Formats: sequence, C-alpha cells, structure tokens
Amino acid sequence: MHIELSEEQKLLRDEVRRFAEEVVKPKAREIDESGEFPRDTFDRAAELGLTGVYVPEEYGGAGMDMLAYCIVIEEISRVCASTGVILSVNNSLVCDPLLRWGNEEQKKKWLEPLASGRLLGCFALTEPGAGSDAAALRTSARRDGDDYVLNGNKVFITNGTDADVAIVFATLDPSLRHKGITAFIVPADAPGYSHGGHEYKLGVNASGTTELAFEDLRVPASQRLGGEGEGFKVAMSTLDGGRIGIAAQAVGIAQGAFEEALAYAAERQQFGQPIANFQAIQHYLADMSTELDAARLLTWKAAWAKDHRKRATLEAAQAKLFASEMAQRVTNKAVQIHGGYGYIREYNVERYFRDARITEIYEGTSEIQKMVIADWVLNKS
Repeated sequence: MHIELSEEQKLLRDEVRRFAEEVVKPKAREIDESGEFPRDTFDRAAELGLTGVYVPEEYGGAGMDMLAYCIVIEEISRVCASTGVILSVNNSLVCDPLLRWGNEEQKKKWLEPLASGRLLGCFALTEPGAGSDAAALRTSARRDGDDYVLNGNKVFITNGTDADVAIVFATLDPSLRHKGITAFIVPADAPGYSHGGHEYKLGVNASGTTELAFEDLRVPASQRLGGEGEGFKVAMSTLDGGRIGIAAQAVGIAQGAFEEALAYAAERQQFGQPIANFQAIQHYLADMSTELDAARLLTWKAAWAKDHRKRATLEAAQAKLFASEMAQRVTNKAVQIHGGYGYIREYNVERYFRDARITEIYEGTSEIQKMVIADWVLNKS
C-alpha cells in the first residue's frame, strides 16, 4: 500500500477541488437552508466522471479505483456534505452492486446510464421497522409468472426525491429472515412506485431524503439483481463500499471545518493578539490535524483493501467508525474555536457541525460498526 498519492491522483484531487470551490461551494449554504436537491450540480459532476468513479469505462464510468473515489467524496464533502452523499450513494450503493452482481444485460441497460450520470440512483433498504436489523424488513416480493409483485414502504432514502432508479430489497418470505431477501432494479416511473416529500433534517439537508412506497408494483424477473434469496448478501457487500464512502465524507466534512477554524484562529484578535497564539487553541488545532490524518489513512487503507481483495469488511467498518466519530470531535472543536460566531449560520462551521452528526448513523451506526469489528477480530482474525 502506497501512502503517497500518484501524480494522476493528485491531478484528480486538484481538478475536483476546483470544481468543488467553483460550482459546489457557492450553493452549499443555500441548498442547506432550502433543502433543494442540486440535480444541476449532479449533472455537472457527471461531466467530470464523478458519478461512476471506479466503474469501468465500458460501462459508462471513469475507470479509476476506490482511492480515487475517496478523493472525490472527500473534496466534494469538504465544501458540501449534501452533494458528497448524493454522489456517494450513486457511486457505491447503486453502481457498485450493479457492477458486482448484475448480468451483462443489466449492466448495459442500467449501470451505464447511472455511472455516466444520465440517471440518478437510490438504495432502498431501510424500513420503519428495519434499520440496523435489516433482515427484519417487511417489503414483500411475490412471484407472479415472469414478474415479481412488490408491496411495502422504505424510509430515509437518500436521493429518493429525485432518483430515476432504485435498488430495492424485498422479502419472498419474512420467516426466512435474511435468507428470503431479494434485490430488484426498479425504475421510478414504474406503476405503483411513489415517494413522499423531502425530509428536513439536522444536516445534509439537500440530499433528497424521503420515503418510498410500492403498491402492487410489478418488476420483471429480468430486473432481479442476483438470485432469489441473495439480496442480503448484495446489501451487506454493497455497504462495505458504502462505508468507505461515508468515511471519506466524514474526513471531508472535518477537513472543511478544520480549515475554517485554522483561518479564523489566525485572524481573530483577543487580548491584543490572534487567538492562534494561545496554547489552548494550538492544542485544539494539533489534535484536529492529527485525527484528520489518522482517519484519512484508515479510509485509504480500506479503499486499498477493497481494490486488492474481495472483501474489506473489517477495514471499511474501522474507517467509518473512526472517521465519523473524528468528524464529530473536529467539528465540535471548530465551533469552539469560533466561540459565539460558531453558533450562527453566517459561519460555515455551524453547518459542518450539523452535517458531521449523520456520519455516525447512516450506512450502519457506530454501534453496528463495533459489532462488525468485534465479530471479525474474534472469529475471523
């Protein structure tokens, strides 16, 4: 594993940072306040290949690797966490399972337009009664000839308000728990598919989070992703990559807050000098910088593992756990450094502080990550 970025990766970072500064950042505060889904920004990101970063070029992607993907999500999230998670979901929760589990026909029909950004995807797993316990989902799939008929509801679906395609998980038999779950590719214009209104949240407010409902929705068997009863495997393997993306998002949020705090500490005068001269502030900044580097390296390690092995379950869980909790600590210190100004919306650290909170919850809470890590080190080490 190489710790230093290659020249190509450095060029990618610089290009994405320019895009983030020039296109994404100017709208970040506005969409946070309004909740407006930034579809135009997604479309412009697609022009740079950011909607299918590690999907092979033959399927509409940029043909890069997981580390490149982490660089993209970090740089975007450094200025706007909402845009960061929108891209993360399309890349790792939609394109990735299609790439790994889809047949050639499905890749050509669905993966290619999703990876190229012509379509936007969402990942429909969570339900009102099935969050951390995903095997308890109740959305049903009944075989009817050459189709499946879906009925049920999903909640907290990122990109759900604007998605063109959903990866939907439903059960053929609830008594089978995880063994009954099957995955489906469902277009949003299918009869019986509907979504609710946009959920206004503490952070990442422009991520198009909503409920989905399926009422006697017919899905051709050709749109089943993987085999019957393999849906839980599809979901769990997909979340390994998704957690790496959220770790990168957490690093980006924290990096943005750190840079704001660093600049503020250098210019804010108290007692006749910049507050950066005070040891208490210096210690804050030292801790923030060190934790950021540690989280970034764990995230890069997880990306390297996913590129070089079939599974990166342990590394992904470790990266997401540490990076998300790091983001909470770093953004908290950034607000503290700003004092009263950190508590008002005129300053970006207030938004970073709110955005960081969700990284400890979605795509597996910190408690779930600890369960995954403990299971791995106890039983598979």
